[in-house]
Amino acid sequence: MNKLGIYFILCAFVTIKTSAQTEINTDNIGGITTAVPFLLITPDARAGGMGDVGVATSADAFSLFHNAAKMTFSNRQVKAGITYSPWLRNLTDDIFTGSASYMNRFSENAAWGADLKYFSLGQIDLTNSDGTDNGSINPNELAFTGAYSLKLSETFSMGVGLKYVRSNLTFNGTNSTLRPINSFAVDISGYYQSFEENYGDFNGRYRLGFNIANIGPKVSYSPGSEDFIPTNLKLGGGFDFILDDYNTISTNIEFTKLLVPTPPIRDTNGDIVEGEDDNVGWVSGIFQSFGDAPGGFSEELQEFTYAFGAEYLYNNAFALRGGYFHESQDKGNRQYFTLGGGFKTNALNVDLSYLINSSDVNNPLENSLRFSLSFDLGEVFDDY
Repeated sequence: MNKLGIYFILCAFVTIKTSAQTEINTDNIGGITTAVPFLLITPDARAGGMGDVGVATSADAFSLFHNAAKMTFSNRQVKAGITYSPWLRNLTDDIFTGSASYMNRFSENAAWGADLKYFSLGQIDLTNSDGTDNGSINPNELAFTGAYSLKLSETFSMGVGLKYVRSNLTFNGTNSTLRPINSFAVDISGYYQSFEENYGDFNGRYRLGFNIANIGPKVSYSPGSEDFIPTNLKLGGGFDFILDDYNTISTNIEFTKLLVPTPPIRDTNGDIVEGEDDNVGWVSGIFQSFGDAPGGFSEELQEFTYAFGAEYLYNNAFALRGGYFHESQDKGNRQYFTLGGGFKTNALNVDLSYLINSSDVNNPLENSLRFSLSFDLGEVFDDY
C-alpha cells in the first residue's frame, strides 16, 4: 500500500467519520467523529447480507458482536467462527478486517463467549524527504471481548461483555506525535424470543433485542487531545414466518445511534452559536447525545440509522438474504443494498455477502465479498 502513504492513513483512520466508516463529508457540520471507528464494522457475512442487522436476529456464532444476550438461545452448545472482509478494495489489496469468535452454552440458562476482531491497515513503505527508503510499517487495530449471558426467563436474557481495545497507528522513526491507544469498554445487551405460535397457515416467532456497545472512557492519540470511542445503541426486532418443516422466512428491522455528543456550531472566534459544548466526560456525553444536536429534535432523528433485512432458509441448509441500510444525507449519507447467501450442514456453515452502494459517498466495501465460516458443535438444544 505504498502509494497511499501516511497522509491517507491519518485522514482515513484518525479523523474518519465513524458513523459512516467512509469518506469525510466536509460540508456536514453535523457530523460526529470518534476514535477507533473499526469497532463499528460488522464482521460477519450473514449480517452483512441483511443490511448489517444483527441485534435481534437468531443466534449464531457471531452473536457476541451484535448482541451477547443471544448466546443463551443458541441451538447448539458450541459455536465458533471466523470472518474476513477486504477493505477499500478499489484502492488497495492489503487492507482488511477479520475476526474469530467462540461461544459456549454450557447450561440451559447460561453461556459465555470470546471474540477477537482485527483491522489491518496494510503495509506502508516510508521514505525520507529525498525519496530514500526508510523502512515500512503495518498499522493495525484490535479488540478482544469476553462476554457472559444469562436467561432471566424462558424468553428473555441479558448479556454483558468486557472489551480490551488497542489501536496502533504510530510511525516509528518519524516525528509523528501519534501514540498507541490501550483502553477498555463494556457492552450491555438484552434479547427476547417468543415461543413458536400458530398463526393459521403458518407458525411464527418474534424477536426483540438491544445492545449498548463500547461504553468506555475517552482515549488520546496524541498528547493534549482526547476523543470519544464509538459508544453505540442498537434497537431491533424481527419475525420468523415458519411456513412448514422446510421453509422459513425471517424479517428484521434495526435502528442505531452513536451515543456521542454532536459537535456544536461555532463562530470564527470559537464561541458556540448553536448546540451544546461537546467537551464533556464520556458518561455525560452518553446522556447528552440524546438532546444536543444544533438543529434540535429533527436533527436528533437524523442521527438514527435504520436497516431492513430478510433471510429465506430452506431445509435448514440453504439461505438467501437481502437488506437495505439508510443513513441521513447530513450525517454520513451511507445508503446501500446488500445481498447474501449461505449453506450449512450439521456442523459447517459458509456465508457470503455483497454490498451495492446507492449513495454518492464511496463505501469501503464496494466490489468486495465478505466471507464467514462457522461450526456448530456439541449438544443440541431443542428450545429454539
